[in-house]
Amino acid sequence: MRVAIILALLAILAAVGVFAYEGLTMPGAAMPGQGYAAMAIGIVFSLVIGVGLMALLFYSSRRGYDEPPKLSSREDGPR
Repeated sequence: MRVAIILALLAILAAVGVFAYEGLTMPGAAMPGQGYAAMAIGIVFSLVIGVGLMALLFYSSRRGYDEPPKLSSREDGPR
């Protein structure tokens, strides 16, 4: 069973490789300037979101927000 899954995944990987090669070597018109601008904006936006989320992760970890809640020894109300 495991061998069949590995073979299927390798076949999919090979198909993706052939598809990518055919797409990259296909002759056609060059990408216009708007395409490069859109791609640059998308890359910058993705980097900003990724860096921002990692910064929040490190900030919350350093400040102790990721720790499980702890019960205090002082009781705040009647039982």
